[in-house]
Amino acid sequence: MSAPLLQPAPVREGRSSREVDAFCVQFAPRAPGHPAVRDLQQLLADIPSEGLEARLEWVERFVAWLKDPKPALGLMEPAEAEAPAVVTRLALLVRVLEARVSAREPVAALVREVMAATSGLKLFSQVGLPAGLGFFGEVSDRLARRLLPSPPEHHQLSELLLRLFPVPEDAGWLEHLPPQQLAWLSALLQGGTQPPVRGPAQVVRTSLVDALGLLAVQTAALGLAEDVRDRCPEVSFRASPFLKLRRVCEGVQARDAAPDSLRELGDVVEECREVVAIVSSHLEQYGVSVDLVYRLERIRRSLERMEAIARVLGAVPGEARWREGLVLMTDLLRRAHTDRSVRAVVAGNARLLARKVIERAGHSGEHYITTTRAEYHRMVHSAAGGGLITAVTAILKLYAATLVLAPFFYGLALAGTYVGSFLMMQVTGSTLATKQPSMTAATLGSAIGQGGTGGRLSHLMELIPRITRSQIATALGNMGTVLPAAVGLSMAFAWWKGHPLLNTAQAHYVVDALHPWRSGTIFYAALTGVLLWLSSLVAGWLENWAVYRRIPEALAHHRVLRRTLGEEGAKKLAGLFSHHIAGLGGNVSIGVLLALPPVVGSFFGLPLDVRHVTLSFGQLCLAGYALGPTAVLRPDFLAALGGIGLTLAINFGVSFSLALAVALRARDVPVRDMLRLVRLMSARFLRDPRAFLLPPRV
Repeated sequence: MSAPLLQPAPVREGRSSREVDAFCVQFAPRAPGHPAVRDLQQLLADIPSEGLEARLEWVERFVAWLKDPKPALGLMEPAEAEAPAVVTRLALLVRVLEARVSAREPVAALVREVMAATSGLKLFSQVGLPAGLGFFGEVSDRLARRLLPSPPEHHQLSELLLRLFPVPEDAGWLEHLPPQQLAWLSALLQGGTQPPVRGPAQVVRTSLVDALGLLAVQTAALGLAEDVRDRCPEVSFRASPFLKLRRVCEGVQARDAAPDSLRELGDVVEECREVVAIVSSHLEQYGVSVDLVYRLERIRRSLERMEAIARVLGAVPGEARWREGLVLMTDLLRRAHTDRSVRAVVAGNARLLARKVIERAGHSGEHYITTTRAEYHRMVHSAAGGGLITAVTAILKLYAATLVLAPFFYGLALAGTYVGSFLMMQVTGSTLATKQPSMTAATLGSAIGQGGTGGRLSHLMELIPRITRSQIATALGNMGTVLPAAVGLSMAFAWWKGHPLLNTAQAHYVVDALHPWRSGTIFYAALTGVLLWLSSLVAGWLENWAVYRRIPEALAHHRVLRRTLGEEGAKKLAGLFSHHIAGLGGNVSIGVLLALPPVVGSFFGLPLDVRHVTLSFGQLCLAGYALGPTAVLRPDFLAALGGIGLTLAINFGVSFSLALAVALRARDVPVRDMLRLVRLMSARFLRDPRAFLLPPRV
């Protein structure tokens, strides 16, 4: 918590009201009763002579006085009357310390004692930097620090920083401190009748140099880790700048931060940054993990900290050094507050991971986008196969509902039915419309984040119509096949058994369950859209995991496989695995996810279900055949048909929107680019709607 506001103190022994008035008249003749003057006089009279905690409390009170937003108006010359409050208060303090040795000496002694009793190594080498625990270790550590009380560390300047500036907004105040006045104040306090051999400035300089050495050791260890070296084959181990980093920092320490040693450090830091850029560019090829992303971010931040420290050490003593010091302290304070947040570390490290996973899902989405007329017709035929398999899946789902099974085994039966159906589609090359939106949205997001604005927009103007007509082709192929397939299978079953697949009660239940406003269709359809999007993330994550673990390469060189299948056979198996692993992950995950809501809802007593448009339409077709031709024209059946249309729109809209939002966030696409794209695409649709609905004529 911030220090309490200064309260008027009673006159103590040895300090008469006449002395207080004399102080105010001397340093504020125009406004002797100004609160800033009287509070400062009280502060200078209350300087503790011993005890670290008492001294730190005084520093806290002093910073609270300095941060007071009320300027010391009337104390300055007319030309300076409009200066900010902190400027006027600093000027008042400097004027007092210049004029009164009796005030200056106790303040200088307090600063010397505080600096001698505290360490700045943790402040400069750890505050604002990840703790080196790995991603999950860092998250758990921050949670523990948030939930558990922290032990006092009075001997650490890092604790004093957050004690003096407890809220993030204090960084803005610190940033605007005048370096010229701070340099002047520092010169006053460094002097005195008996200047110390190791004054506060030398103590801080020693801490900065030591922090460089500690940061160099930690950064070199991270930069020389195996997974970092594997992703930077262009740089050999002996030529790695991370090896040189430690030696160069040892030279900085040995030569007391001589200018040429700092220049050499800057060159090595730049070389290390180039290696990090190479590793980041190879993440797509070699795969990515949250811990690797975390470590790369730690290396970047450590290199930035070393550069900031070097700028302070290399600056000319006085105003220039204070200016660089303020930049460093402001950054320390901002990062100290940010790095106490669990949300910040999760968001920062998950962004690049999301970007890579979305890119891999986008690669899968390219298979669902047609360009030529022939590709469009092949997509329709592929979707017809998906519709046929879905009709069989709808029958199996309804059959599973008639079995008397415990919730666990009912969910297992549903998951097996869905997974088997989706894997059959993958094996036969069939397509399901609801799997497309999240995949194609990832492709669209990747395209939006690539290239310059002009070339990017021209590419998108061609890509988006291709996506929409491909999606329409798949939906029409699915729905157009589900209807005849469901009716045909119902007719075959009725011929075989003598009665329809569904009895009248079951058929009415299906119709009522799909009513758009008398049931939970809208919510269930939105939930299904979320599950479809999650399955696309699983597909991208699994492909990334396989690449990161180098599974295809391991299969191609596996001894048993090479002996059994031969060298070419093992390579072919590795290629098949690499090509189908994303589809396998997506199909299995969506099958399990669609089976979960009814089981979870039964466990918690909640009416949860899913509304998958193709499956729901297949079930409605089975119900329509059981009820007869006259029943399909009744209002309740027509309303259920409307529910199918609503389910189609919600399934597609939710999964596409979520996938596109994550892709755009991962790519850091500006909102203005999206608004411009929407305007251009609207104009394009009004001008040429056929391009969004039908394949090209040639």
